Amino acid sequence: MIRTLVVEDDALTAEAHAAYLGRLDGFEVAGVVASLTEALAAIRAAPGGGPIDLVLLDMNLPDGRGIDLARRLRATGVAVDIIAITAVRDIEVVHTAISVGIVQYLIKPFSFATFAAKLGTYLDYRRRLEAASSSATQSDVDGMIASLRSPVDLPIPKGLAGATLEAVLEHVRSADRALSAAELAEPLHLSRVTARRYLEHLAEAGQVTRSPRYGTPGRPELEYRWAG
Repeated sequence: MIRTLVVEDDALTAEAHAAYLGRLDGFEVAGVVASLTEALAAIRAAPGGGPIDLVLLDMNLPDGRGIDLARRLRATGVAVDIIAITAVRDIEVVHTAISVGIVQYLIKPFSFATFAAKLGTYLDYRRRLEAASSSATQSDVDGMIASLRSPVDLPIPKGLAGATLEAVLEHVRSADRALSAAELAEPLHLSRVTARRYLEHLAEAGQVTRSPRYGTPGRPELEYRWAG
């Protein structure tokens, strides 16, 4: 489990982010704090019986900037990963965030589907990191770097609804196996053709993977699986 600290000064937003984490496999909420000072103390104290692996960090805090927290952690050798979650869109802030080792940058507001996709890429990176040997090959390094890249945020095509798109992604994400369009259509009360349109859009955006399903009569049927 990836023990995650939520650093957010708005109580409702912090609660929402913690709830989002609770819906994702592989993550555990290690704590929720509202300031830079509390974040430093929580990371150093390792609340709940284990070290903090990941920080979801707001860039604007009552007692300082999120980037300042990142710098202080790096300066003291604390090897914790940071994902910035912020409304700040200034390109200089983004550049600085990258330069201090922030691994992902998520701009508010966002849906649960976007949050899940971003955290899914991070989870893939951690799994690749843990599976690699002590001496990484070029392929290992390329795979870890590629796994941190976010899916493409394509505009929703005409005729597709954002709420339905999120429901489709959440259903695929929570499934324990790959699903065909027909298998997705029934529980979501969609036609097979409509379900296929949503799945194809998510595949183009990189949020689900598609592959042929063999072993059925006629042409191979496509099946879809969450990319995370």
